[in-house]
Amino acid sequence: MKIAVTGATGKLGSLVIEKLKERTTKANIIALARTPEKASDLDVEVRAFDYGNATQMTSSLEGVDKLLLISGSELGQRLEQHSNIISAAKGAGVKSIAYTSLLKADKSSLSLAPEHLGTEKVLEESGIPFTLLRDGWYTENYTDSLKDTLALGTLYGSAGDGKIASATREDFAEAAAIILTTDGHEGKTYELAGDEFFTMKDYANEISKQTGKAITYVNLPEAEYAKALQSAGVPTPIAEFLAGSHTSTANGDLFNDGHQLSVILGRPTIPLSKTIAEVLA
Repeated sequence: MKIAVTGATGKLGSLVIEKLKERTTKANIIALARTPEKASDLDVEVRAFDYGNATQMTSSLEGVDKLLLISGSELGQRLEQHSNIISAAKGAGVKSIAYTSLLKADKSSLSLAPEHLGTEKVLEESGIPFTLLRDGWYTENYTDSLKDTLALGTLYGSAGDGKIASATREDFAEAAAIILTTDGHEGKTYELAGDEFFTMKDYANEISKQTGKAITYVNLPEAEYAKALQSAGVPTPIAEFLAGSHTSTANGDLFNDGHQLSVILGRPTIPLSKTIAEVLA
């Protein structure tokens, strides 16, 4: 059984490849990359995969049984890119697709939701059996800037008391690898989120607890938070996206208590406290 992974050189994709190698032989794994040279260290077969080259994509998907379509990183272009990939998969005879969608994509107010929901519709219309992995927020979305927060001493946002049931990329990658190497998942939608939840205030308190430095969370209106991000050098579109995502957090869009992720993993998801400790180590 041949399993191919798009975006194989990305942070999630490369982790999925590593998790797959723990579950199946390397000969079964194909890394799909726009720039194949960047995937040379993955130690599996690598095939060129340019989202704008339909002929190349179809050729690179020949012989693939299962495809993990990891959502692209180019906002505003993803639906078209995903549609092209799904079309190429159909042309190549791919037997099933797993897609990394968004937690509660059909209900979410996040600006990312329409492209994910659109991709889900394209999958439905393709006739290819598929599985939806509706991933929640990465814990790393917060901890990647932890040291900046420490230096500043203040954590700003507009998420209010919104609950965040995040999980690490490792959690999501391992779940994807399990789905790809076991049966019975086609036609299913998995809402994937962490077992524990936290608020932005909780996050600030956990940093304080582990470092001994008082970190205060300051909640701002969405527009003010966007302006604060811009003042810190964040480009306007990204600042507006981040501020909007905080408002969606306040609306409950990043919370889910279904525990489907830990059920798939067969273990609890990695807690926020551990991820913070690893960053601080």
